[in-house]
Amino acid sequence: MRYAHSTEREDQSDWQTLSDHAHSVAVMAAQRASRFDCASFAEVLGLLHDLGKYSDAFQARLTGSKQAVDHATAGAVEAQRHYGKNLGTLLAYAIAGHHAGLANGRTPGARRPLADRLVADIEPLDPSWAREITLPELAAPPLKMIRKRAFFQYAFFCRMLFSSLVDADFIETEQFYARVDSNPLNRGGRPALNALRDELDRYLAQLTGTGPVNKRRRQILEHARKQASLSPGHFSLTVPTGGGKTLTSLAFALDHAATHGLDRVIYVIPFTSIVEQNAAVFRKALGAYGPDAVLEHHGSFDSQTVESLKEAGAKTIDKLRRDSENWDAPVIVTTAVQFYESLFAAKTSRCRKLHNIANSVVVLDEAQTLPLGLLRPSLAALDELRLNYRTSVVYCTATQPALSDSHGGALPEALHDVRELAPSPGTLFESFKRVQVRHVGPLTDTEVIDQLAHNEQVLCIVNNRRHARFLFDAIAEQPGARHLTTAMYAIHRRAVLDDIRTRLQSGKPCRVIATSLIEAGVDVDFPRVLRAEAGLDSIAQAAGRCNREGKRACSDSEVLVFGTANEDWAPPPELKAFAQVMGEILRNNPGADPLSPDIMQRYFEMLYWQQGAMGLDKHAILSSLSNAQIDSLPFEQIETDYRLIENTQRAIIIPREQAAKDALRALAFADKVGGIARRLQFFTVQVPRQGFCALEQAGALTTIRPEEFGDEFVVLANRDLYNENSGLNWDNPSFMRAESLIF
Repeated sequence: MRYAHSTEREDQSDWQTLSDHAHSVAVMAAQRASRFDCASFAEVLGLLHDLGKYSDAFQARLTGSKQAVDHATAGAVEAQRHYGKNLGTLLAYAIAGHHAGLANGRTPGARRPLADRLVADIEPLDPSWAREITLPELAAPPLKMIRKRAFFQYAFFCRMLFSSLVDADFIETEQFYARVDSNPLNRGGRPALNALRDELDRYLAQLTGTGPVNKRRRQILEHARKQASLSPGHFSLTVPTGGGKTLTSLAFALDHAATHGLDRVIYVIPFTSIVEQNAAVFRKALGAYGPDAVLEHHGSFDSQTVESLKEAGAKTIDKLRRDSENWDAPVIVTTAVQFYESLFAAKTSRCRKLHNIANSVVVLDEAQTLPLGLLRPSLAALDELRLNYRTSVVYCTATQPALSDSHGGALPEALHDVRELAPSPGTLFESFKRVQVRHVGPLTDTEVIDQLAHNEQVLCIVNNRRHARFLFDAIAEQPGARHLTTAMYAIHRRAVLDDIRTRLQSGKPCRVIATSLIEAGVDVDFPRVLRAEAGLDSIAQAAGRCNREGKRACSDSEVLVFGTANEDWAPPPELKAFAQVMGEILRNNPGADPLSPDIMQRYFEMLYWQQGAMGLDKHAILSSLSNAQIDSLPFEQIETDYRLIENTQRAIIIPREQAAKDALRALAFADKVGGIARRLQFFTVQVPRQGFCALEQAGALTTIRPEEFGDEFVVLANRDLYNENSGLNWDNPSFMRAESLIF
C-alpha cells in the first residue's frame, strides 16, 4: 500500500492512500477548471501531481526518514512523456510547481528551471501507480487564440490550471486531516447571487431621496440594469462623482451574473481606504446577507476589517481567512495590487484564487489608475479573461481612459466592443458639474501662501513631500492649518482626516496642505482647491474634493491648477510627463472644460501615444512571451517584473500610541507573530531607502528580535523625529541614546 499522508497512528489504519488522494484531487481540480471548460486537463494534473510519492524514498519519509524527496518532478516527466512536448510541457509546469511555484522554463531563477528538472534523475517508482491511475486522452486546449498573443495565452492557461490544482490539493489535504481530527472545517455555504440581488432591490427601494440629483442617480441605475442581459464581455460605466456609480455597478454586476450563470462579483479598487469604505457600503446594501456575502481582501488585513473581526467569533475569523486564500465568496472587494499581481503570479499562494476569477463579473473601480508601464500586459490579461474564461469586465470611473479600439491606434492591446452602461456620459457630466477648473499658470510660493491665507477653507495639493512641508510650515500659525502626508502612520492620518471633516462641517477655518494621497477616495468637501500641475486624471481627482456634496453653486467652487515656479519642488519625471500632456491638451482646446469626457479621452489618447508601445510595457513582458516557446515560458521572471507598486521603501514602526506599544511588547515574547505584524501595519511609515539609511546612521532606529526576524520589525527610537503636525522627519535625523527609546 502506498500512502500520500500519514497520521500519528503507527498501524497506518487511518493513513490516506495515494490512490484516494490523487483521485480526490483530480475530481476537485476538474470541478474548478470546469468554469473555463478545461476539466479534463485539471483532472490529469490531480492524477499526476504526487506521482513521486510512489517511490520507496518518499514512503520512508512517512515512517520517519529525514531524507528530502522531490515528489513533484516524476509527475511532470510523465505528463510530458504521455502528452507530448507542447501540451505535456504545459501540464508539467503546473505539476512540478505545485508546492514551490511555477518556474521559468529554461532560464535560472530562485526556482530550478523546468527543463533541468525534466532531465534529472528521479527516484524509481513502484509500478503499481500504472494500475491505480489511468490517464484520460486530451484534445487541444479549447482556447480562442490571438496569434500575436499565443504564448501569453498559453502561459495564462497554465496559471489557471495551476490554480485549479493547487487549490484542490490544499483543500483535499486540509479536509483529510480535519476528518482525522474530527474537526470539520467550515468552507463555502455563502448566499446565492439571486438572493443577494433581491436583498439589494429591497435596499434600493428604500432610497427615496428627492431632488434632481437623486432623480439622475435613479436614471443611471435603471439604464445600467436594463443592459444586464447583454452578452458577457467588456463594459464601461462612465459616471461623474456623485452619480451613484458604486451601487449602480454592484446592481448591474449582480443582475448580469444572475442572468448568465456567473459565480461571483469581484470589485477591484486601487486604494485600501476605498476597499474598506465600499465593502461597508456593500454589506449594508445586502442586508442580513452582507456579512457572509462580502469578502474583503487587501494587504492591510487579509480577510476582513479589524472592526468586523472584533465582532466575529474565532471560527468565523478562521473561515474568513480560509476563504480569502481562494476568494470563495459571492462578492469580493479587493485591491488592484491583489487582483492584477495574482494574474501574473507564479507562487502558489497568489495563484490559488485565479480559477475563481473565471466565470465572474469583475468591476474595475477608478479604471484609469493602472500604471502606464504595465498597461499593455494588464489589458491583455483582462481581454484574456473575457475571451477564454467567461468573465465580464466593467471599467468604472468618472475619467474613462481611452482603452477601446475606437480611440485611435496608440494601444496594440486596445479592447474590442466596449459597451457603455451609462446614459450619455457627456450629458451626465454637465448635469453633475459642481466645480469650475481654471489653469492660472505658474505661482510663486508666496502667491500660493497668500491664497491659503485669504481663504478660510481651502485644500492645496502638491506633488512633492518637501514642498508640502514647506507650505505647511509657512501657514502653521494660521487658524485651522493642517498637514496630511504619507510621513504619518495610518491611524494618525485617519485622526487628522476626522478632524478636517469636523472643521469643514462646522464651518471652522480649515487650511490643508497635502500630497496626492488625499485624492485616493478621501471623502472631504472644500469650497476651493489648489492643485499643482499633474495629469488630467489627477486634476479630476482633486476636483472631487471640491463641492463634493454639491451644496454650493458651481460658480462658487473653484479648482485652481498652478505651475510651481520654484525648481526645488519639481515633480518626479513621470508626473512631469503627465503634466506636460495635460498642458498640451488644454492649449489645443481653449475654452473647453478640462474634466469633460471628450477632453479626458483626448488626454489619454495623447498620453498613450507619447509613451509608445515600449513605454506601456516597461519590462517587455509581452515581447518576452512573443519570443518564447512552450518550454521556455518565463513564469518566475514575469512575476518579478509585474509589480504595480515598485516598493523601494522600508517600513518603520511608530510607537506613539498605546496599541502600538502593546503590540511591540507582545512581539518581544511571541512565538507566532503574524497577527501582531498585521496590527503593527497601521502604525508604520514607509520611508525611502536613503532616508532609512540616514535614520539608521543617526542611531534613531532599533530592531526587534533581529536574530529571528531580521529587519522585519524596525522601530523609531527618537521621539523628536515624529511631529504631530507633519509626521516623521527623515531629512535631518539627530542622534539619541538607547535609553531614550519611547516604547
